[in-house]
Amino acid sequence: MANPTRPITTAAGGSLLVTRAEAAEHGPVVLDLGGTGRAALTCAEARQVAAALIRESAAAGDPDGAGRTKAVHLCDDRYAISVRGHVLTVDQPVADGGADTAPTPLELFTASLAACVAHYAGRYLSRHGIDRDGLRVTVDHRMAADRPARIASADVRVIAPRLPQERTAGLLAVASHRTVHNTLTHSPEVTIAVKEAVPCASRTS
Repeated sequence: MANPTRPITTAAGGSLLVTRAEAAEHGPVVLDLGGTGRAALTCAEARQVAAALIRESAAAGDPDGAGRTKAVHLCDDRYAISVRGHVLTVDQPVADGGADTAPTPLELFTASLAACVAHYAGRYLSRHGIDRDGLRVTVDHRMAADRPARIASADVRVIAPRLPQERTAGLLAVASHRTVHNTLTHSPEVTIAVKEAVPCASRTS
């Protein structure tokens, strides 16, 4: 095996390993049950195995590096988003033809804004000796009524229960000029190209 994931030891005493076949960069994903034909899994263990399977199925020949994000089709409207070995999934609501197994790409977009604001707001609180407990950020977005399809507005709210009044302006300044927000207000150049795909070996065998 090449680049194996860490074995998963089950509560029933078994061992599972999800990996990719040796020298098969785009080859099949291997689920090694340790010589047994079946495995009894708890719900938590099943989630671990599912995450490992998605991670390996989303792996490509080049390693995930800083600034590299990959979206790999899983099934129907479901995709695995791979970032430095971490895997998220996206789907669509049932009303839009999906299975609603995960957030939509647009929801991850607003989630990145909320997470970025929360991160820097938390750093601000810690820097001034203020407890982060209870800190939360909400983002309510509204879609544009015209074309092209896009978010027309995003209403970001920072809730910091222990924030002294004299620190409100400072927190607002920090939250209003962070990386994701700056990217939205200063649009990046985005280029899109289509390249020939390398098929998975399991599909061609």
